[in-house]
Amino acid sequence: MTSTILCIGPTPAAQRVMLFPQFVTDAVNRAATTLDGAAGKSINVAKVLKALGQEPLAAGFLGGDRGAWVREALLKLGVEIDFVTVPERTRQCITIIDQSCGKVTELVEESRAVSSSYYEALYGRIAARSKDCAALVMSGTLTPGGPVDFYARCTRLAHQTGALSIVDAKGAPLLESLKAQPGLVKPNRAELVATFGQPLENEEALIAAMRRILQLGARRVVVTAGKEPALALDGHEVWRIHSPTVAAVNPIGSGDAFTAGLAWRLVQGQQLSQACSWAAALGAANALSAMPGDIEPAAVDRLAAEVKVERI
Repeated sequence: MTSTILCIGPTPAAQRVMLFPQFVTDAVNRAATTLDGAAGKSINVAKVLKALGQEPLAAGFLGGDRGAWVREALLKLGVEIDFVTVPERTRQCITIIDQSCGKVTELVEESRAVSSSYYEALYGRIAARSKDCAALVMSGTLTPGGPVDFYARCTRLAHQTGALSIVDAKGAPLLESLKAQPGLVKPNRAELVATFGQPLENEEALIAAMRRILQLGARRVVVTAGKEPALALDGHEVWRIHSPTVAAVNPIGSGDAFTAGLAWRLVQGQQLSQACSWAAALGAANALSAMPGDIEPAAVDRLAAEVKVERI
């Protein structure tokens, strides 16, 4: 079964991945391989959903030559798009992979501010397209000075149409979205720490923060933590999700693949614990590729069988 999932993110990126046999700081380094693609949290979600045979629709801001390149890259992948064109140039992010030790370094260019009129234009397009969507997935940071209630407004649109709403953000945009009672919130551990300004040094503290998220309005919450188990809370039960062990090439984007898996399975009516099994498999599959959001669908079933989900 396929249904449109609207992937919303104001800050997509042109992504360059450079693989070095060995990377040394303060020295000349020559890349063995360089890959270019479209990325950013919402774009990664859309790419994974497309690879799964779903119907994602990507929406956000694109500008300048990089924006035009990202637009074409997504169209070549068959991802439907509805971007607002802005004067500001789309950012570029660069991933450095040191193949000698497996270390991955991410160089992130900050997005540029856009005027509020562009946010209103984007909201108008989302409002028009959300009527035909099974889910709205809101991912990533806003542009500098962007309206912190933007994801909250999009969440209310989802409620009006009966669509699932998923928010993957941090800080004020996340906290503001909780006032609209999103169907699911999925930050990673570092984002939750940044949002509450607390260290969350152990699982007990993390679960307490997740319960606070529910009290503030979310209906369900999932927190990923890199190589550590993810945690899921559906309001009644807490689940610990152990991802498969893989020889990771690049873990960047695995949290976004996890989000895509949740959206994919939740819109099909699966329970949260079941959806997390597939989400964890997709996170692992993403780590096997150099470019974020590029997955091999054939590996997903095998990886899903290796996920362990336990009730706490």
